Amino acid sequence: MTNEQLWVEPVGTLIIARMRGMPTEALLRECQERVLQLVRDTGCGKVLYDALEMEAPHVDVVLSQRKLDEEIPDVSLRRAIVVPNTKLAYLARLAFGEGDYRVFYSDITAAIRWLEEK
Repeated sequence: MTNEQLWVEPVGTLIIARMRGMPTEALLRECQERVLQLVRDTGCGKVLYDALEMEAPHVDVVLSQRKLDEEIPDVSLRRAIVVPNTKLAYLARLAFGEGDYRVFYSDITAAIRWLEEK
């Protein structure tokens, strides 16, 4: 994966995962692995997914995220997904299904506020 497409780093009390361009199943898996490694390393389960520069993937790629979530060990994650439009919002809801997450439209500040509520 190119570094231009995926960036995952701890920032303060959050883990920020930023994806750009067209995601693939491999990119989603790499993102998930890096997020979970940081959760283990930092003990922080608050994750901000910045998808503002991401293109809408095919539904098969979206559903692969749901499979990845089913494989997560007992880890408490609170996730905020920031999207630029309703299409990506819908796909994010498909991708994450059930769980402690919320989708935000282009509002990173509100997403961070929500993550830090707990």
